[in-house]
Parts: sequence; C-alpha cells; structure tokens
Amino acid sequence: MAKTVIAGNWKMYKTQAETLEFLKPFVEQIAETPDDREIVLCVPFTDLSVLSNALHGSRIRIGAQNVHWEANGAYTGEISAEMLTELGVRYVVVGHSERRQYFGETDETVNRRLKAAQAAGLTPILCVGETKQQRDAGETQTHIAQQLKAGLVGVNLSNLVIAYEPIWAIGTGDTCESKEANRVIGWIRDQLNGEDLPIQYGGSVKPELIDEIMAQPEINGVLVGGASLDPIGFARIVNYQ
Repeated sequence: MAKTVIAGNWKMYKTQAETLEFLKPFVEQIAETPDDREIVLCVPFTDLSVLSNALHGSRIRIGAQNVHWEANGAYTGEISAEMLTELGVRYVVVGHSERRQYFGETDETVNRRLKAAQAAGLTPILCVGETKQQRDAGETQTHIAQQLKAGLVGVNLSNLVIAYEPIWAIGTGDTCESKEANRVIGWIRDQLNGEDLPIQYGGSVKPELIDEIMAQPEINGVLVGGASLDPIGFARIVNYQ
C-alpha cells in the first residue's frame, strides 16, 4: 500500500528567521500526528541549512524545490544533488508547473533531474498536470500521459512520489473537485501499474478541504502551496481526519 506524504512547498517565501518562527508552533501541533504520515517541508535553498539544524532527529523531512542533473559544473544558479544530501535533504520537487512555465523546464530536463536525484538517494516529487486550456479541450489525460512517458524514462518508480497538480487550480482559489482529482490520480496509477506509488493532489489545498480530499481512496497525500506557510493551517492539513 502506498504511503501518505504530506508536503508543503513554500516556493519563494520565508527568510531563515521566518523559518524558525514557523517551526515552534508547527512542531507543537504535530506532536500526536500518526506515524504513518510522512511530513515534508520543501523550502528555498537558503532555508535548508537552518531547517537541517533545527529538525535534527525530528520526524519532519526536508525537501528542496529543484535539483540539477549534473554533479557539478558551470551551471550558475543551480544546485546539485550532493549539495542537497549534505544538508540532510530527503525529498526534492521536480517539474513543478512554475518551473515549466517560467524557467523553460521540459519533460527531457525533468527526466534528467529525476534520475540525478534518485542516483544521490533523494526521493523526487514529480509534478504533472494540465492547464485550463488543455482541460477545456479534453486533453487532460493525453497531456499527462506524455509527461509521464517522457519524464519517467529510466526512473525507479519505487523511489518516487507523483503530484497531480491541475495548473488551473494553483494559486487561483479554484480547487479541482475531490472526486475528479481522485479519478485522475487513479488513472495515473493505472498507467504506471503503481499500486504502491504515492500520488498526491496539489492545487489550492486548504485546511477546510483536506478531510474530503484525503477521504478519496486513490489520493495518498497532498502537495500544499500557500496554505503550508501558516504553521497552524498546515498542521491542520497534516492532521486531517
């Protein structure tokens, strides 16, 4: 059975001081969270070190938001997998829609990042999903199938999390109906024969919606954007009923 992974993606928010302010109330709120829920904070690169020190010995896993496919080289502004693992990072987001939209990420570069992450012992969170235009045109499954086919060449499915993020529901306040999210995630699972593959939902996940989302049988967790910036709100998501 697939494990449950609840991950917060802070995007480009929080200084180191703000990160430490977040931790105290958050850690207090998750003291009795069931052990079978993997809790991950995917934070800006500048926050990784302070998180690593503050969370040493904690159940909270640290995640990065990107990783380069080369071990080193003339790649200004990039971070290697070894640089992440040295800081105790366990997870890394790969192929987020914002990376694809704003920074030229392609299925090919996503594939190279996934393989580099796994080679270093990191667990990548692969993001896939459709735009509103693609959804309206009935191309949701065709588009995601292409992302999976190209992105997963040579990738080990036993060390992977997939996040289905309908792009039209990210930061818009629109949430994909939970039953529809469950349907798409079930379809993704079928394409990959991934009975034990954790597949998350990501797209304007809010505390007031989490119980309904997690009641869906195919959904193994969530990738949370804005709502993960508030320690009490994110703790409510982690402590879904």
